[in-house]
Amino acid sequence: MREETIGDVGPRLGERVFVADTATLVGDVQLEEDVSVWFGAVLRADLNSIRVGPRSNIQDGVVIHVDEGDFPTIVGADVTVGHGAVLHGCRVEDGALVGMHATVLNGAVVGREAVVAAGALVPPGAVVPPRTVVAGIPAKPRGQVGEEGVAEMRRGVAVYLRLKDRYRAAGLAAGGR
Repeated sequence: MREETIGDVGPRLGERVFVADTATLVGDVQLEEDVSVWFGAVLRADLNSIRVGPRSNIQDGVVIHVDEGDFPTIVGADVTVGHGAVLHGCRVEDGALVGMHATVLNGAVVGREAVVAAGALVPPGAVVPPRTVVAGIPAKPRGQVGEEGVAEMRRGVAVYLRLKDRYRAAGLAAGGR
């Protein structure tokens, strides 16, 4: 893991965190307990803060950045951010899923247990309501997330928790305690 301090603020890692050795954390990044940050991910909090809630997984190649003013990036608990996604100055609430190569821009909010489909673009200031599926460019509502969908997202989080623990047990964790 590459870890950089900006000024006097550097990354803070919670208990049982896994950060892959090729991931980069810069500046005011806070990872709460049981978070996993996978290979090639970049979390760059040089203009504002990044917070990632408990049990969330930030998959390979994800970029999380911020902007000045009111644009930190806040990721809630039990969130999955899929491979190659970009989060920029936005909020992703508990239990949501951001699909592979999706982009969520400044001031946007992805609601609790919502799904941003792979490749979708959530524009600045957009609000994805809780338990709503959005897709496309720009992202538009395509349906609702039912109980089966929520259960599937929870299974995905559980898979990444097991993977994180497996990598930590193998001595491959670059961060965390």
